[in-house]
Amino acid sequence: MPSSPSDRTPPPPPAPLDVAVADSHTHLDMQDTTVAEAVAQAAAVGVTTLVQIGCDLARARWAAEVAAEHASVWAAVALHPNEAPRLALEEGEDALDAALSGIAELARLPQVLAVGETGLDYFRTGPEGMAAQQRSFRRHVALAKEVDKALVIHDREAHADVLRILEEEGAPERTVFHCFSGDAEMAAKCAARGYYMSFAGNVTFKNAQPLRDALAVAPPELVLVETDAPFLTPAPYRGRPNAPYLVPVTLRAMAEVKGLAVDVLARHVQENTARAFGY
Repeated sequence: MPSSPSDRTPPPPPAPLDVAVADSHTHLDMQDTTVAEAVAQAAAVGVTTLVQIGCDLARARWAAEVAAEHASVWAAVALHPNEAPRLALEEGEDALDAALSGIAELARLPQVLAVGETGLDYFRTGPEGMAAQQRSFRRHVALAKEVDKALVIHDREAHADVLRILEEEGAPERTVFHCFSGDAEMAAKCAARGYYMSFAGNVTFKNAQPLRDALAVAPPELVLVETDAPFLTPAPYRGRPNAPYLVPVTLRAMAEVKGLAVDVLARHVQENTARAFGY
């Protein structure tokens, strides 16, 4: 049954996967369970690795700490595209530079496998913040190359500029588009450049046919799965809290779109995520 708008109870656990996969992008600090509970619930259904994302300096430090404490959790650290202009406009360019320096220190830790999520978000940032956002993105691209770690990109209503800046700066060897939001044409461009595309629960939404078209053309060797939890809970649980244990719901929907057996796609995702993040 579809979720009602007021239903905030956690969805039931899905049937376990036979081939273990990773949730390549989650926000455990925003979920209503402890880290240990989230890890255990995910492992019980075959989601055995979690990539915890830190979106500002404080959350990035927390992500690094949690990854150091839990063997199945890795960290990614960055200033979110909306955090960079906030700092620059409210606290000044020096504050943005200081935060970027803090992220650079964290990115060198062994439990931190990626720089992200960074990128561009023109949905929430107006023209007055775009320069700071683009400057921050360029700094993160350079940092990922400097520390030889994956770059995790947030791209919302900014496809052309994200691709342009990656070309201008030179994309890191391992670049991941988190919660891929482009169409089939965008997916083809990313595939030609060897960029990984990570799909979230919104690929199951009724109005998301362009996203499914993108998934259909994305090579299996470049596809990842994620929750972006607690956001983007897959159908039929849309509107209820998302968590890493719901990855199998999205993965099974993705396999149907790709015309692949679930185990086959899971094996691709397992290998792709390990290759992208280097664990």
